[in-house]
Amino acid sequence: MSTISVTLPDGSKRELASGATVADCAADIGAGLARAALAGKVNGTPVDVTTPLSDGDAVEIITDKSPEALGIMRHSCAHIMAEAVQILYPGAQIAFGPQTDDGFFYDFEVAHAISSEDFETIEAKMAEIIKRDEPFVREVVTRKQAEEIFADQRFKIEHIAELPADEEISIYRHGDFVDLCRGPHIPSAGKIGAFKLMRVAGAYWKGDSDREMLQRLYGTAFFKKKDLEDYLHLLDEARKRDHRKLGRELGIYMTSDEAGTGLPLYLPKGAVVIRTMQEWLRKELYRRGYEEVITPHIYKADVWKTSGHYDYYHDNMYFFDIDESEEKDGSHLVEYGVKPMNCPGHVILYKNDIHSYRDLPLRYFEFGTVYRHEMSGAVHGLMRARGFTQDDAHVFCTEDQIVDEVCAIIDLADYIMKTFDFEYEAEISTRPEDSIGTDEMWDLATDALREALERRNLPYEVNEGDGAFYGPKIDIKVRDAIGRLWQCSTIQVDFNLPERFEMTYRTADNSEARPYMLHRAIFGSIERFLGILIEHYAGALPLWLAPVQACVIPIADRHLDAARDVAEAVKAVGGRVEVYDHNEPMRVKIAKSQEQKIPYMLVVGDKEVANGEVSVRERSEGDLGSMPLDEFCKIIEEAQV
Repeated sequence: MSTISVTLPDGSKRELASGATVADCAADIGAGLARAALAGKVNGTPVDVTTPLSDGDAVEIITDKSPEALGIMRHSCAHIMAEAVQILYPGAQIAFGPQTDDGFFYDFEVAHAISSEDFETIEAKMAEIIKRDEPFVREVVTRKQAEEIFADQRFKIEHIAELPADEEISIYRHGDFVDLCRGPHIPSAGKIGAFKLMRVAGAYWKGDSDREMLQRLYGTAFFKKKDLEDYLHLLDEARKRDHRKLGRELGIYMTSDEAGTGLPLYLPKGAVVIRTMQEWLRKELYRRGYEEVITPHIYKADVWKTSGHYDYYHDNMYFFDIDESEEKDGSHLVEYGVKPMNCPGHVILYKNDIHSYRDLPLRYFEFGTVYRHEMSGAVHGLMRARGFTQDDAHVFCTEDQIVDEVCAIIDLADYIMKTFDFEYEAEISTRPEDSIGTDEMWDLATDALREALERRNLPYEVNEGDGAFYGPKIDIKVRDAIGRLWQCSTIQVDFNLPERFEMTYRTADNSEARPYMLHRAIFGSIERFLGILIEHYAGALPLWLAPVQACVIPIADRHLDAARDVAEAVKAVGGRVEVYDHNEPMRVKIAKSQEQKIPYMLVVGDKEVANGEVSVRERSEGDLGSMPLDEFCKIIEEAQV
């Protein structure tokens, strides 16, 4: 065949010479596209521009505007980094080096302990390699050839030995550097944009704590220097907003090695914020037809066996034995488990009574504290803790009620997210391979979630195969003030627990049927949501949620009594207030209030005392002038939950 025909994304066809590559296809379309081509997609699979095409292929050209391009370029930059390390530190053993969501990394075993002080040297060598603009060349080799090529690289030899016998083995060469790699890569190093090494950390070979500890060198890269600068600025802003730093500085919470990893302890100000959040949400839930329940922190292991957690979630739970013998000389040990979630308790409460279809939907909610065995390396402040409180709720309903109840939950989530000025988006996760239930049940539940989102005109993405084993779910992700996405609310349909616990209700024709169970948490975990709020607002929480809403600053000692009277007036309307009565200059007191992100400063001097006023400063707007104390108290009163 002297020519082949390929199809482009717009459906048009191109006739190319037999043996033409992705690069040839780009050139046939236009010289500009040929220069811009970084890689391609053939029948949906990303490939190098040097990949030969076959008759009938669907072809797409990847440029720096394509969503896949940045990851491909970063992967190539990772190879350049590994090449630089091998040049600078002869004998370096290389492991794996993939791209990540925000950059890339490579794992090394190097005699030299790499530190941030070495970054400039490594970056300079990388720049030198990139300037030579040598091509990335792919080769398919036999297993024997691969073993010869990597004879001095023991991690590569081990990996080759573990590859399936029929798997194609490909390598990429760049100058004298070579690595096992599936690709694809950009055509040559000169197309790498702005890059920067970020940090170095330890990493076990293949994640096995019994194996070698390697050095993991992280970097990032962007096509444009400005994009890199914007990213570094975002990281700097994120560091300033880090809830762990602000949580400590603002007196919100603390952690202690004495208490244990992942177990936050709330200081008085943090307790105020947590209780205020709960009380605000509690009132809203009562208004929306929920009933509050309280369940134990521990249950017999039999409960967890019935629910399935004993088999599916055992390693993430804490179990212990209690001696429940009644006779002194006997021993009867009963296994208990600390709850990692609140669902079984709500099921047990449901089963306490006989329910009719007229009782449904039944909506139970609880601020339930749970405990999960997170690895110490995964614990991260309030974002991922071992002990945390969920704003948990379970709705028991009939099949016909699912869509309406999911709509109501979406409305609640919308109300909460708008209260905190969050933009948000939704995602439906569908049936995974390892799951229970019939196709009919999954289709019904998934369609119900879709219909609810569509009724509320909420756009959504579909995350195929990422649902829970017992049902599909909606995840709601919020975007904070600096553009980061955070996973928060979850709405899940469950037909597992009703079956396992043999839950029933009486239908209109007096027969028995299984209720459907909807799991939902809007904050998700109160700890995590608070951490997100601290970072979203950079610690300056809204007036109604701020742990201290106003501080009173007397100008001189003779104004102390008047300042305390002002504080009492603010407290009388439910306000949270402090008096700065230390013998410090005014500028120091004002600076302290600003550092503590207190919404209002009330300055009291001779004029204010004489006129029954306060001089008001707002934390972001500055001096608002004087106003009658009663008028300010109304501002505080209206802000209370």
